[in-house]
Amino acid sequence: MRTILAVAALCLPLAAQPARDDGAIRGLVQRYLDLRDHNDAKSLAAIFTADVDQLVSTGEWRRGRDELVKGTIASTRNGGTRTLTVETIRYIAPDVAIANARYELAGAADTRRMWSTFVLKKEADGWKISAIRNMLPAPPAK
Repeated sequence: MRTILAVAALCLPLAAQPARDDGAIRGLVQRYLDLRDHNDAKSLAAIFTADVDQLVSTGEWRRGRDELVKGTIASTRNGGTRTLTVETIRYIAPDVAIANARYELAGAADTRRMWSTFVLKKEADGWKISAIRNMLPAPPAK
C-alpha cells in the first residue's frame, strides 16, 4: 500500500504540470521588443491584455493598454539598443506564466543592465502580456 501511495504522490505533480509553451513565450517577449523598436503601436497593443500594466525602473507606473503603448513608444526616443534575454519561465497555472529576462540598454547615455519580469496570460488567440516589471538592481548594501 505504501508503494502505491508513493507512486501516486510522484505522479500527481506531473499530471498538474501545464503544457509547456516556452517557445511561444520567448517569441512573444522578442515580438514585444521588435514592435516597440519599430514604433508599431497598433501591433504592440494587440500583444497586451486589456488590463496590462508596467512598472518601469524610474518608478513610473503605466496602467492600461493605451497608457502602456504610449509610454513604451515614447521610451524608444531615448535611443540606444535594447535586448531582452529570457532566462526563466515558470508556469503558475496552465494559462498563466512568469518570464524573467535580462534587459540591457546599450548605446544611450550609458549601458544599463536590468531585469524585466513579464506576467503572461494565455487567451483564446494565444499568449498576451499582462504585466511588466522592470528593475535596475541596486548596489549591494554595505
